[in-house]
Amino acid sequence: MIGVIDYGAGNLGSVMNALKRLSIPARFAAGPDELLPSSSPFEKIIFPGDGHFAAAMASINKSGYAQVLREWIKADKPFLGICIGLQLLFETSEEAPQVQGLSIIPGTVRRFPGRKVPQIGWNQTAARPESKIFRGLGDNSFFYYIHSYYADPADTDVCAAQTEYYVRYCCAVERGALAAVQFHPEKSGATGLALLQNWAEG
Repeated sequence: MIGVIDYGAGNLGSVMNALKRLSIPARFAAGPDELLPSSSPFEKIIFPGDGHFAAAMASINKSGYAQVLREWIKADKPFLGICIGLQLLFETSEEAPQVQGLSIIPGTVRRFPGRKVPQIGWNQTAARPESKIFRGLGDNSFFYYIHSYYADPADTDVCAAQTEYYVRYCCAVERGALAAVQFHPEKSGATGLALLQNWAEG
């Protein structure tokens, strides 16, 4: 069973619909207690959504999800972050410089330098050959993006894929059982579903 974290963000329904299309059992977590690594009913969790870095961080701090997410990832249990679920893994963001993220991955989240922001639409994504979540998807697959900020990890070894929008940047990370992507696989057609399938089977 996969647990999906509902903290009031958007796009949660589309994630659940994608998992249903893949016949992958999933439900929303009832609360942070269900994410305790030693007693969770879930084998894997997905942290999806979009929105402002500060608002999302405030929401998961208030609800208690922030601490159990740190514990889950520290225990190296399967985790997939989507969009803001990737950005909150980092220490800081230029969207809210005074707010500390989950600080699981060293680095920051930066604003695109160009005028046409946010990036909205499909973009080619170049994955590392050894990536687990991009397995079998081919070179430079297209995924759907909508965001104004991008991840800049201090250690590039965690970067599983890159794309380009004004700058070439890290759009997916993998470390142990942790994976996170900036794009929306649940909105990326058959390729996005294949990525979700790879992660669920991994």
